[in-house]
Amino acid sequence: MPRKSSPSKKLTTAEQRELDTKIEFMEGLIRRAPDYVDALQLLGDHYTQRGRFTEGLHVDEQLARLEPANPLVFYNLACSYSLTDEFDRALAALGHAIELGYRDFKWLAKDPDLKKLRAQPAFAGIKDKIRQFKTGEP
Repeated sequence: MPRKSSPSKKLTTAEQRELDTKIEFMEGLIRRAPDYVDALQLLGDHYTQRGRFTEGLHVDEQLARLEPANPLVFYNLACSYSLTDEFDRALAALGHAIELGYRDFKWLAKDPDLKKLRAQPAFAGIKDKIRQFKTGEP
């Protein structure tokens, strides 16, 4: 499932402190077990919630190396690329996620992490790919 949290939600000071504590805890886990996929996924989500997009991108790139057949990993990688204005890479990762089986097109159409990507003219290629899946065209 895609990340549940959005960077657009304004966090209270208490929520920021709690999130920072979670990040520190997950970073400690990852130092001891760098390939711990579940912890990496949580850490990437926490970084995104906190607006630490570059760090979230590094986590998602690591997850893509560890889980090369996971469509959700590549969807989240596309989100991180979009949040860091790397639109060509975001399009490639999103296209790959769809090729691997990502099909939550309703969420893709409204996910705030992909807002800047959807505004790019090249996003038309993703729309075409989605249309092909919906209509069953090759």
